[in-house]
Amino acid sequence: MFKRFVNYCKECYDELAHKTTWPTMKELSHSAMVVLSASLIIALVVFLMDVVFENCMKFIYQLFS
Repeated sequence: MFKRFVNYCKECYDELAHKTTWPTMKELSHSAMVVLSASLIIALVVFLMDVVFENCMKFIYQLFS
């Protein structure tokens, strides 16, 4: 059981060290900016939807009260 675990760890290390391609700093920075921009846009859309629905509900409650 222990030998299988050690073999698994060695294979994981071998794959990470020799078979994985890591992004350059420029690629990493670009990807991070894309994710940050998309997150901010989605947060803004959700905020605007929340404001619109809040005002719609206030209007509906005022009509029926």
